[in-house]
Amino acid sequence: MGQRSSTMSDFTADATVDAGWPSSAAWAEALDAARHIAIGYLITLPEHPVSRHASPADMAPRFADPLPAVGCAPEEAVGEWLRRAEPGIVRSSGPRYFGFVTGGSTPAALAGDWLASALDQNAGSWLMSPAAAQTELTVVRWLLELFSLPASWSGALTSGATMANLCGLAAGRQWAAHRLGFDAARDGLGGNPAIPVIASAEIHQSALKALAILGLGRDALRIIPAHDGVIDLDAFDRALLACEGPAIVVANAGEVNTGAFDPIRAMADRCAAHAPGAWLHVDAAFGLYAALSPRHAPLLDGIDLADSVASDAHKWLNVPYDCGIVFVRDRAPLRESFAGTAAYLDAAAGSETWNAFDYVPEMSRRFRALAAWCALRAAGRQGYEAIVARSLANAAQFAAWVDADPGLELMAPAHLNIVCFRARHPSRAGRGDDALTTAAVEAIQRGGVAYVTGTRWRGAAAIRAAFDNWSTTAADVVALQQAVSDAVAAAIARP
Repeated sequence: MGQRSSTMSDFTADATVDAGWPSSAAWAEALDAARHIAIGYLITLPEHPVSRHASPADMAPRFADPLPAVGCAPEEAVGEWLRRAEPGIVRSSGPRYFGFVTGGSTPAALAGDWLASALDQNAGSWLMSPAAAQTELTVVRWLLELFSLPASWSGALTSGATMANLCGLAAGRQWAAHRLGFDAARDGLGGNPAIPVIASAEIHQSALKALAILGLGRDALRIIPAHDGVIDLDAFDRALLACEGPAIVVANAGEVNTGAFDPIRAMADRCAAHAPGAWLHVDAAFGLYAALSPRHAPLLDGIDLADSVASDAHKWLNVPYDCGIVFVRDRAPLRESFAGTAAYLDAAAGSETWNAFDYVPEMSRRFRALAAWCALRAAGRQGYEAIVARSLANAAQFAAWVDADPGLELMAPAHLNIVCFRARHPSRAGRGDDALTTAAVEAIQRGGVAYVTGTRWRGAAAIRAAFDNWSTTAADVVALQQAVSDAVAAAIARP
């Protein structure tokens, strides 16, 4: 017997009732409701408040209801969610979000992401979806080309740079363990020689998290001083020479507060000269995109000598969350770290097939490669070069404005796309600058015109503005400038 069609009323009844497969009209009603909400959201992104600065006390009552006993139509559910959640939505994909290094979503990327949800492919292995596997292989190849990395390298997509860092460091752990005579993935680290990890004091929290997860340990990290965000090479030399065995080295390509770059080639040369060996991992979450700017590409000099590189696609590639990338020179240590075998998996394996779950922690994976493929296909190299160039011009424009304003102080040069600055109190000779800067950050966030985040740099409170959204214009930068001026003035006037 054929399946009967269904209507929206089928979904308002007891969930245990078999409603059959929805009709085209039923699917259309549900998806059209989401489409209507999404279009309304997207077209108003440039003009609506970026954030309402909602607190837990604001949001919790809006979601305090118990689980409903009776359901409702899908279009009613999505509409209700929006009404409840709206005050807590941060419009981070819009052109005036300058907070965390967060890109938006190009139309092609968003369309690809919607299609990925509709197709609902498990991108874990070739058998689960040959289309997803081949798409991911293509995206990795295209990204290697886009970033001018060696075509012989391998890679995989991850949930973000945090997981990409974990993958690269896992490969380094496996490589170092082999040098020490054991298999880290099989034997574990207990009872075996320690594997030292060396990085500057500006190592990102995601890499520290990876060290904890991998059993290498946060406290085992040998921290090297950083001057203005850049690792002290002499101190690095001494730390590496002090390692009697193989080591893992982490270099920053784009320090998070200022965008500063470690000298990658110099570090790679020292790793190559270390007799017991050293695995060089580069955290290039957003810095890898410097490769698309002729002026800034030299910041990445030597990255082709690295053993692993981590980056994000939901930053400057401007695809929806979540999407990161890990690249490796040699795929073997990465595969040894994550590959698994089981009868139900091996029965589908072939020597010529590529299974993503052999190279990343996840078994079941979202088909995130589709959004990336669509974004890359629609924009091409020239499109992404233009996005990067525009972002860098916006950052330079804002940095120049900050530098010229006597009420502000540029805390570091704008090395790439991040501007780090603070407010200066006109009458307290520096004593009130921290409080003024902190108050200005909160005022900007509450104001809704633009969004920045606070940080600390050189022991002082600071503000960071990041520029990597494909849709940000010079007019949006002017709006940010006005928001900063207004917030500082209001903070000064406050008793």
